[in-house]
Amino acid sequence: MTGGPSVHASAVLIGARALLVRGPSGSGKSQLALALIQAARSGEIAFARLVADDRTVLEAVNGRLLARPAVGLCGLLEVRGLGIRRLPYEPLAVISHVIDLMAADAARLPEDLQQSVSLCGILLPHIAISPSANPLALVLAAVTTPISD
Repeated sequence: MTGGPSVHASAVLIGARALLVRGPSGSGKSQLALALIQAARSGEIAFARLVADDRTVLEAVNGRLLARPAVGLCGLLEVRGLGIRRLPYEPLAVISHVIDLMAADAARLPEDLQQSVSLCGILLPHIAISPSANPLALVLAAVTTPISD
């Protein structure tokens, strides 16, 4: 499998679902990835493992979006103020949600159209997080709380 485009994003496997975290440089992608991994270590969520940090290779296969780390970056995570750290990682995961950090236009109550995004031809649930929001709390709520009708 050769893979597809490499995007400026991090990816974290949460249970059986992986989150693709996008945002401009310095927006907190690596910080959110580390916070999710630490939430699993503390028992707040059952499982979390790094897939990729900074550069994520995406590929659409059989209607699913696959993510893997870019060559040379496997298991590496930048921890701001500490430098590069080596962590256990998943070499491949299926993306279930796209998280956009620093989204100035993040709606308080998003419309249905704002709640999905297409990547490599695959439509995925989308969460836009404003700079003033707590990304960890929103992501945990999205992946652990059922939607009420």
